[in-house]
Amino acid sequence: MTIELEEPPLTDNLQVYKDLFGGTVGGIAQVLVGQPFDTVKVRLQSAPDGTYNGAGDVIKKLMANEGPKGFYKGTLTPLVGVGACVSVQFSVNEFMKRYYDEKLQGRELSLLQFFNCGAVAGFANGFLAGPIEHIRIRLQTQTGNNKQFNGPIDCLKKLTKLSGIQGVFKGLVPTLARESIGLGIYFATYEALIARELKSKTYLTRADIPAWKLCMLGGLSGYALWTSIYPVDVLKSKLQTDSLSKPAYSGSISVARDIFKKAGIKGFYKGFVPTILRAAPANGATFAAFEVTMRMIS
Repeated sequence: MTIELEEPPLTDNLQVYKDLFGGTVGGIAQVLVGQPFDTVKVRLQSAPDGTYNGAGDVIKKLMANEGPKGFYKGTLTPLVGVGACVSVQFSVNEFMKRYYDEKLQGRELSLLQFFNCGAVAGFANGFLAGPIEHIRIRLQTQTGNNKQFNGPIDCLKKLTKLSGIQGVFKGLVPTLARESIGLGIYFATYEALIARELKSKTYLTRADIPAWKLCMLGGLSGYALWTSIYPVDVLKSKLQTDSLSKPAYSGSISVARDIFKKAGIKGFYKGFVPTILRAAPANGATFAAFEVTMRMIS
């Protein structure tokens, strides 16, 4: 199910830089489109039971207490951070595709091999995404008059002071699990959809697929990503919003037990609606921005 007949050589450093740049553009597009949805999701996931009645209630209270800018609270961190994360995701994924292409001597990659490419990209990205998302979530969950941090740098300093480097990387295990499994499914789904598109229209090449179609296929890949790993994301958010001075949880298992005890299975899907609403536009924008950028610089 390979999409491109010729991959650049594995040792092509210029191609790596192009992949990094394309991924950065994709990441910026993802943040600008998806940040309001993400803020609502994180508030729902991390707030004590009874704080909100659903996504609509979060939106009402955000507008009343913080205005429209509340939806973009903590945006600087993801704008820089997600740009970096998505650049790593795409560059490692593309590198792994070139690795397989060289290993298979041009034969088609299987769906499992595309999954492996994405999983390696996700694992590598997890070490970057973990602390970036931790800082972003701390900033997103601050309410009007209860501010503990004055920005991402202040948050990083205070996390380090209170808990050391371990505190900055809190939630790393579920982050690595989410990224590896999720991005494996994400990229494999996208490549499968691209292959299907090209098979149904044999006169097209990948470069001929219009941006709106790339956006649609990326959106479907986003659905596959989030439906597959959402409960893990809830665990991660709970861990990363736990009290720094008096933590209620000892780890992922402790969080899972607490969620199940209080809310059952549905507790693992808290905030799922805004996440799914975000999945199509944010991930569609990501893939379209990456593909179009790569066409322009190749």
